[in-house]
Amino acid sequence: MVAVALVFLTSASYAEKNVATKQIATAKKQPAPKAHRLVIQVDQNDPAVMNLALNNATNLIDYYRAKGQDVNVDVVTYGPGLHMLRADTSPVQERIKVLKDYAFQQIQFSACNNTKEVWKRRKAIRSTCYLRPSSFPRASFD
Repeated sequence: MVAVALVFLTSASYAEKNVATKQIATAKKQPAPKAHRLVIQVDQNDPAVMNLALNNATNLIDYYRAKGQDVNVDVVTYGPGLHMLRADTSPVQERIKVLKDYAFQQIQFSACNNTKEVWKRRKAIRSTCYLRPSSFPRASFD
């Protein structure tokens, strides 16, 4: 009777090791999860709208950091919203600097190149923003 119980325990132990080995092999085959990609648009020259966009970006970054997941947030400005990125008229310039320091790899600020061309003579667009070729027809990350 003792010998039978010993064989049973050995078989159960072998089965558990086999299952664990299969789980590890399956985990190795799965690719790393891709980063979440989110876009926030600003198209108004309104400090409340700009602050709301920055609050949403901060909250998204904090949320995904707490879950241990990667996220890339792109704040896209066009039309009157381009004032958000202008060095001479931005009411949120300091908040942008703080957010970029806080989440350097996770946030990007983009400006519509069409709007920028209209304002080209003013030469006040921040050099730290990425210029999109048009006003943002679809979500794309470079």
